[in-house]
Amino acid sequence: MIFTPKLIISLVITFFLSGGIAYAVVPAGGGGLISPKAEIPSGEKPSGLSQFAAEPKTEACPLNGKLYSKSEKALWEARRPILAMIENHVDARPQSGLSSADIVYEAVAEGGITRFMGVFYCGAQSDATKVAPVRSSRIYFVNIAAEYNNPIYMHVGGGNCSRDEASNQCTSNKKAWALEELVKLGWRKPGGNDFDTIGDIGVPVMKRDYDRLGAGKEIATEHTYVGYLSFAWKEAEKRGYANVDEKGKTWLSGIKLWKIDTVAVSGQPAKAISYEFWKGYKDFQVEWKYDEASKQYLRNQGGAPHTDLETGKQITTSNIVIQFAKEEGPLDIHKHMFYTVIGEGTGILFRDGQAIDVKWKKTKQTDRTIFMDKSGKEVNFSPGAIWVSILPVGDKVEYN
Repeated sequence: MIFTPKLIISLVITFFLSGGIAYAVVPAGGGGLISPKAEIPSGEKPSGLSQFAAEPKTEACPLNGKLYSKSEKALWEARRPILAMIENHVDARPQSGLSSADIVYEAVAEGGITRFMGVFYCGAQSDATKVAPVRSSRIYFVNIAAEYNNPIYMHVGGGNCSRDEASNQCTSNKKAWALEELVKLGWRKPGGNDFDTIGDIGVPVMKRDYDRLGAGKEIATEHTYVGYLSFAWKEAEKRGYANVDEKGKTWLSGIKLWKIDTVAVSGQPAKAISYEFWKGYKDFQVEWKYDEASKQYLRNQGGAPHTDLETGKQITTSNIVIQFAKEEGPLDIHKHMFYTVIGEGTGILFRDGQAIDVKWKKTKQTDRTIFMDKSGKEVNFSPGAIWVSILPVGDKVEYN
């Protein structure tokens, strides 16, 4: 066959139209475009249908104390956590994977719309877990992620300089530069632990799924990115980001773990909890109802049960932390916000149907955030998931 210019152009067009390529842009200093490293994920068993369901739950998760099987522990001990940014726009609900997170952080991303950062480690080992929709990073989430000792950080872009083409000047406030902060941390580099679709990650770790909420249901492009944790862990291992670093130390080395116990606490009754991140933004109002039988708080948002798309079940947690932080913004034309999560402040811990006033402290970026009671003694969490809601100082939290 003679490869004429016309034939070559035709073949290239056919290749792209067939959907046979997925790529991401490599940061400055990288190598341009990359092709998928494996097949597009398909036929994966949804989370909530545990392959280890029949095994005894005897192994405590180091992050939250919840018990899992020995098979699950064997998996997490060979890996490090994935911290994934998951959006909470009304049109993006329900999300996938939040019920599998060991810890979830929630704060406003922009315009009163909150965003989640899920910490996926122990609870995500039993299934081929999806997380979606994956969205962009914010600097305050990066500041929290830094306390997890070089985790896999999964997102789609983020706050950055955003230069104006005409003036070559940044259009965003420097306080909002999340991507630049990831470079400073040493994460954002070719082959690094920053898993960003506009960095150097594509299929099979993340891909768009326009049918993620059901075939035929219209969904905006920004709500379609799905992350596949099993593929992410495989890619992390190839890059040298498994459980052990280049010095032979596990990712847990040097990390301050939160204290866990089963002793019921005594505080103020808190069987029903309600709060807004921004006053009047009812779609993001959160309510938690305590269930005595399961000793879990059931989450509602926007006046309806908050469910996980993969399991269809309402999201629950054993612990809720309200962390009051100084709020600044909107900072620029992009409506970026800033929350001071390095420093100290006050909050409330809810567990066992009780409320306890707490203080929080995070001395520097890589230090763990520690929650203490009024006397300065570190508080204990109940075994199970932990949700941290970062609210502006002065916000009202109602409970009874």
